[in-house]
Parts: sequence; C-alpha cells; structure tokens
Amino acid sequence: MKLPRWTTYPALAVLSGAIWMGVPDVLEDPYAGAAIAAREAAPAPAPTTYPRLVILGIDGLDPDLLKEAIARFPERTKHFQALAAQGAGIQDLATSVPPQSPVAWSNFITGRNPGGHGIFDFIHRDAQTYGVKSSITNDEAGTDIHLLGTNYKMPWGGSSEPNRTGQPFWSVLGDHDVPADVWRMPINYPVEPSKGLSFPGMMTPAVDSAYGESTLFTTDIAKKLEVEVAGGKAKQLSFRNGKAVTQIPGPMNSFKDEVIEVKVTPSGVDPSTVPEADVETEEHRVPALCEAGMTVYITDEAAAISIEGGDTLVLRPGEWSDFVTVNFSMVPMGMSDMGGIVRFYLRSLEPEVELYMSPVNMDPMAPAAIISEPDTAAADLAGQIGLYYTQGMAEDVGALKRGLIDVPEFMQQSTLVYEERGRMLDVALDRYMTNDEGGLLFFYYSSVDLCAHMMWRHTDVDHPHHEPAIAAQDSSWWSEREGSTWKDTVMDLILRMDPVLGHIQDRIGADTALVVMSDHGFAPYRRKFDLNSWLYDNGYLVLKEGRTKEQPVGSAGFAEVHLGDAVDWSKTRAYGMGFNGLYLNLEGREAEGIVKPGAEADALVAELKRKLEALVDPKDGVSRPVYRCDLAKDVYVGERIGEAPEIQVGYNSNYGNSDEASVGRITNSWLSDNLGGTFNGSHLMSPDVVAGILLTNRELEAGAHGLVDITASILRYYGVDLLPGMIGKPAFK
Repeated sequence: MKLPRWTTYPALAVLSGAIWMGVPDVLEDPYAGAAIAAREAAPAPAPTTYPRLVILGIDGLDPDLLKEAIARFPERTKHFQALAAQGAGIQDLATSVPPQSPVAWSNFITGRNPGGHGIFDFIHRDAQTYGVKSSITNDEAGTDIHLLGTNYKMPWGGSSEPNRTGQPFWSVLGDHDVPADVWRMPINYPVEPSKGLSFPGMMTPAVDSAYGESTLFTTDIAKKLEVEVAGGKAKQLSFRNGKAVTQIPGPMNSFKDEVIEVKVTPSGVDPSTVPEADVETEEHRVPALCEAGMTVYITDEAAAISIEGGDTLVLRPGEWSDFVTVNFSMVPMGMSDMGGIVRFYLRSLEPEVELYMSPVNMDPMAPAAIISEPDTAAADLAGQIGLYYTQGMAEDVGALKRGLIDVPEFMQQSTLVYEERGRMLDVALDRYMTNDEGGLLFFYYSSVDLCAHMMWRHTDVDHPHHEPAIAAQDSSWWSEREGSTWKDTVMDLILRMDPVLGHIQDRIGADTALVVMSDHGFAPYRRKFDLNSWLYDNGYLVLKEGRTKEQPVGSAGFAEVHLGDAVDWSKTRAYGMGFNGLYLNLEGREAEGIVKPGAEADALVAELKRKLEALVDPKDGVSRPVYRCDLAKDVYVGERIGEAPEIQVGYNSNYGNSDEASVGRITNSWLSDNLGGTFNGSHLMSPDVVAGILLTNRELEAGAHGLVDITASILRYYGVDLLPGMIGKPAFK
C-alpha cells in the first residue's frame, strides 16, 4: 500500500529548518514584550462559568455485551449499573453507515453523516487508477529534485490536506468561547484546535509508517521467516562473544534513494518457472530506509540494549522497558534528524534470543509533527506522566497478527496502554476540575475495541480459529479476577472499564452531566466474504485474457491478483474497495467507466442489492452473509454523496469482507473460514448488527438516538446553534 505523502513532511520540515536557520524565527516577535505588558496592565476579564459536561468514549462497547457483563458480574459493574439507573438505562446508539471507526467518529465530530463529511471507509479507491487511496487525507504528488552525482534528493511541492469536511464540535464551541478539552479523539489528525487542549487518537501516524509496525530481533532464522511471511518486520541477530550489532528500522528517507535491481517477468507469471537466462533486470530508484544503530549484549540472565547516541537499558526475559529515544539521520552531518521513541520486551534468551521492539512513536518531547493543540501540550503531558504512546492505535494488534508476540504478551502490552491511559485521565481530570470556567471534557479509551478484535476467537467456541488450549489458560494475573481464563477476555475487558467510570464519577461529582458512549458494538467474525471474488463469479467483474483469480503457489500461499493490473475495465461493471464499499465502474467518473449514469446505473445497483441480500452461505445452506445493502442515495445527505460507493454492503453477524478484498485483491473463493492472525471479532457489518451504546445521568428525549444526535446535544447544552449541514437532533431533555 502506498503511504500518504504527508508521512514524509515532518522530515521536510526538519530539513527546511536546517536550510533556513539564518532566517529570524517568526515566533520571535520584537513587539511581543510590549503586547504582554499591555495585557498585564489591563484588568483581567471576569471568568465566565459554563456548565460541565464529561463524555467518556469507549470504543467498541456493545450494549448487549454490557448487559451480559452486568448479569454475570453484578459486583464488578456497580458503576455502570448506577449510571444506567440515574438516566434512561442502557440505550442503543445508532452507529454510522458503515459502522467503521473513522466513519463513526467523524459522524460524532462533525454532526454529519458521510454524505457531508466525506469519510466512507478506512479505505477509499482512486477512481483514476482503481488503487487504494487514503480516506483521511487528499494527497497531491510533488516532484523529487535529484542532486546530481548523489543518491540524495529534495522533495518539492505536493500537498496533503485533511479529507474530512465539517467543523469539529469542539471548534464550534471555541467560536462561542466555550472551553473544551479533547483527549485522544479518533480521526483528530491533523489536530483540530479548541479553546482548551486537543490530542489526537486513532489514525495518528507513527514515525516509521502510517499505522506503526513493530520489529522482532531474533537469532531464530525460522522465526524471522515466519514473521516476514506474515507481513511483519524481523531482523536477524548474530552474536559473537555475547555481542550483536544491528539496526533499528525507522521511516523511509524522503531525501535519499537507493538504486536496486528488480527481476522482470511477465505479469502473473511465477518467476520460479522462468529460466534464469530469460529473466530481465531493471534498475529502480526507491526511497532508502532510515536506520539507527543498536548493539545487544547478552548474558545467561539478561540482555543489555545500547542505542547509538542514546540510552542503554537492561532487560531480563519477560520484562518490558520504558520508552527510550532513538534518532534517525536523514542527510549527512546531522543537518536533518528525526527522533522517535520505542519500548522493548525481551521474549527469551534461550534457546533463541527474541527481542520485541514497538513501532517508532513520535517523541512527545520533540515530535516530528504537531500532535497536540497547543503544540506544547504534548511535552507538558510527558513531563507529568512520562513518555507515552502517541501513535493512533497503541495496542499492538499488528504484532499479534504477525506472530511477533503471543496472546499473554499482547495483553501485557495492552495493559501498559490501559495503565498509561489512566495516568493521562488523572491529568485530564485535574486540569478540568480546577478550571473555573467549566465546559466540556471528552476522554477516549481504545482497549475494548482493539483487544476484542484480536481476542474474540478465544471467547467464541464456534469460531473456526478457536484454540481451546489458549482459551483455557489462566488470565487472572491480567484480569485481577480469580479463576478467569482467556475465554473470558471480552467480558473482562468490559469489567476493566467499570473502575474507570467510577473514578470519573468520584472526581466530577453527581451534579456534573456525564455521558458514556461508543461508536459501535461488536460481533463475531467467523467467515470471510470476498466481494471482488463474488463479483467475478457472477460476471460483474471481468479479468484480462489469461488471468484468473488468485491461485495457490506451493507453500507460499497465493499469487496476488489486484484490481489495478488484472481487470479488463472495458467489460467490468462493478468492483469492491474498502471493507464495505461496492462501486460501479461509472462512465465519466472512473478512468475507464462503462456503466452509464441514470437508468442503467440505477438498474444495476438494484440488481446487485437484490442478489447480495439473497445470498446463502453454502456451508450450511441457511445463513445469510449479507444482512442489508444500503444505497448511498438513500442513507447519505450532503454535498459529497457523489464520492460514495453506490452500495455499502452491510454484512451479518459472523461475516465480513476480507482484508484482502478490502484492498482490491480478487481471491480464490468468495466465502471462506476466517483463519490466521487477522481480526476475529468485528463491527465492519450492517449498522443494525453492531449498535453503539449510550448511558447518561441526564433525561433523554423519547425515541432512538444516533451519533449525530450526541453532537447536537452537546451544542444545545451550551446554547450553540447547529451549523448548516449538521443533521442531528438533541437527545437530552
């Protein structure tokens, strides 16, 4: 996947600072002292007091699962029970179409649905290339100016603008002088300012990549290959006299290329079947990877990790380190460096050395990009709680997916995030409760969502990837509940949120308005649907002559087949991209569109909807993989409907579009068991299957409520009118 160009811009900013270091800093205003003196001489305005409203966002908290947790563990859910008794009980909160986190939180942030804010999926398609496109940013390519006689270049031009439209509610409050502190809000990157603090959450990039990728250092060659086959990063450690020298992989170097030779064989042909003499090679310039030196020393009992130019730490097997800083050089002589932070976990010393390293997070003390508003807030927070995860998805689901860590280690790492979030919450509450102006506080927890994605199969005995031996392992050290096992993980994730809620209730008092909400619920994901494979089997998607769907290639899995290079677009009428999106190959919109807008397109959409909703799983002859298909023209309002997929395929509980199909692959079978390391619990389904949750100590208006209604409720609570394009109705009486 091509990463958005904005991931290179922090480095460009650093280099620009080095080049123009002779130019006076624009922040050094020569008149600043006089302005400050004038303000200090004027009488301070009397503080305005606004009513207090606290919102706890718990990503993925499902109303039915919460009710089950209360029924099974009444003594451990007292704070949820108390809040439900104060208001209207445990309410379903209508989620977005589709119920994906970027979409749902964008609904909440803007008070619009995707037709207004323009976020339709985690993944959008490029109508010109039929390839993957970021849903979060609009990227325009720039020009690389190569420096003659070197491998260095200067990235020049290009742009990367936020794709979401619609003003965030906390910014609207700020326009009316209402304070709002927003902590770890998903889809708040680039960071939107408020009259208060604003921190981003999900979709905030790491230094090494958009989502962040961990690394396994190991002496075990077989383990290294296993991780790499699964799509992970691994580095071999070779020890001599107890010492191994290696490198920490960092970001791609925007200022340097490497020239590599690439073997060229005909498209779709297995290179192993072509005689070596007939294989041509081409030279390609590719961005160089930034790396930082690291030396590992081992004894029988511990490992010492020494980072070049930085810290040295000692770990014993089973120990996690704190965050340490690491520096990556972009150009010679230190003219442009990029810093980050990592933490280590020593998995083992015998029989093989295995050392996990987290993704390279931005260093909040010196971030490579702005990760808070005001921009000093990130460092201020680190000064209070220590270095912390700044990447959007802090729980390292990728490491568990790719075999870098196992289940107990993943839950240990997730606990580090949970405990860090607790320290952050204390800082947030201290600031909020000592602020005489009052206003809004939003605080976000990700643990339920990200852990349930990976741990559901251990809870679900009917899941095809359920492993009874793992499910039966003791988890009481993590849950702090005697007798618990990994089979109880989903329940225990909910139970761990009850003391968080109780802590907030104790700090803010009974008179403060309190809302607990989630963006969506959760359901099992047992069977993988491949929308492109189904479209191919039914004649809506046609491959080029001689091409087939993905076929097995020995033990290496499948030879990948992608929309962009395998499809005959002169005959293809529909294709899938993203986790729920089905697009027509529309004339005048797609580069090679053939479906005429109007009656022809409408008839095709109706036909696809009818057939998908009528599908039956051949495995049992009864189950329906698709719960409902939502048509963009029926469910969206706003100026950006024209960018939407014609159909959002709403899968039933137990079903979801596969990871492979979501990025435009055409796999071998349109329906298969969900095996391997992928998400095994999900919410990328029909919104009716995975409603979110709403609890509050305030009375609610009668009827159903959705995410956009919470936005409307916030604004009305402070006497602020909804902006044009906002579609919610206030839920609070």
